[in-house]
Amino acid sequence: MTQTLPILQIDAFASKAFEGNQACVMPLSDWSLSDETLQAIAAENNVSETAYIVQTAEGVWDLRWFTPAVEVPLCGHATLAAAHALFHHEGFAGEEIAFDTRQSGRLTVRKLDASRLEMDFPAPNVRQLDNLDAVEAALGARPVEVWGGPFIAAVFDDPAEITALSPEPRDVAALALETDDGWDRGNVGCLAPGGDGVDVTSRFFAPGSGIDEDPATGSWHCMLAAVMAPKLGKTALECFQAYPGRGAYIGTELVGDRVKLRGQAVTVIEGVFRL
Repeated sequence: MTQTLPILQIDAFASKAFEGNQACVMPLSDWSLSDETLQAIAAENNVSETAYIVQTAEGVWDLRWFTPAVEVPLCGHATLAAAHALFHHEGFAGEEIAFDTRQSGRLTVRKLDASRLEMDFPAPNVRQLDNLDAVEAALGARPVEVWGGPFIAAVFDDPAEITALSPEPRDVAALALETDDGWDRGNVGCLAPGGDGVDVTSRFFAPGSGIDEDPATGSWHCMLAAVMAPKLGKTALECFQAYPGRGAYIGTELVGDRVKLRGQAVTVIEGVFRL
C-alpha cells in the first residue's frame, strides 16, 4: 500500500525564489519511519537538508536534519525552513516555536516581523590552530589563520580571495583535522572581513557531509560569529555567504553562549512524497 507524506521545498535565507539554500520540510505524525527510510527520503530529495518535524506539545516539535548522505547534529537553514513551514503552512499562530533536537538541545525560532525570523542557537567553542599548511593544501590558497570548532574555519584577508576559491572536494574531504560537536571531518568554512555592504563574506565547503559546497549555512554562521565578533569588536554582524548563482544574507548576533541568526524564507514547492 502506498504511503503519502506531505513535503515542502523552501528556499531559506532568501527573500525570493532561487536565493539562499534549499531545504525540504516534512511534517510527520510520529517517528515510526526507520532511520534508513528517513535517510533514503533525504537522498531522494537531493537538496542540502531535509528536515523532519514531529509535534510533541503545544508550540513544541522534535526536529531532525538529514543531508543526502548523513544525519547532522545542527542545521540552521533547514530550521529556518521548518519554522517558516509551521508559521505559513501548518497553521501555527504563536510567536515562538521550540524545536527539541538530539545533539543541539532546544532551539527556538521567533517572528521578528511579517517576513523575518530569528533563531536562537548555541555558540560553539572555538580555538586557533596551527594547521596553515594542511588547510592551504586542501583549499589551494593560504589563509592567514585557521580555527577549530565544529568545523575548520580558514580566515583570509580579502573577500576577493573567498570568491576566487575553487578547491577539489576530495582534498577538502580528506582534511584530517579534528573537529568537535559530532561533525564529520571535511567541513571547512572560509571567510574574510568585509564585502559589499557586509561585515563578513564567506563560503562553506562540506564534502564531509556529502555536499561539495553549501549555498547558505546557519550552523557555519554560529562558528563564524564566535570567531569574528571578537575580532571585529562588535556582537552583531551582517554576513554574506557567496555561492555561484544564489548567495545569502545572514544576520548574526553573539549573545553570551548563544548566537542569534536572522533571515527570511520562501516556499517554492508544495507536494506529496509517495513511499
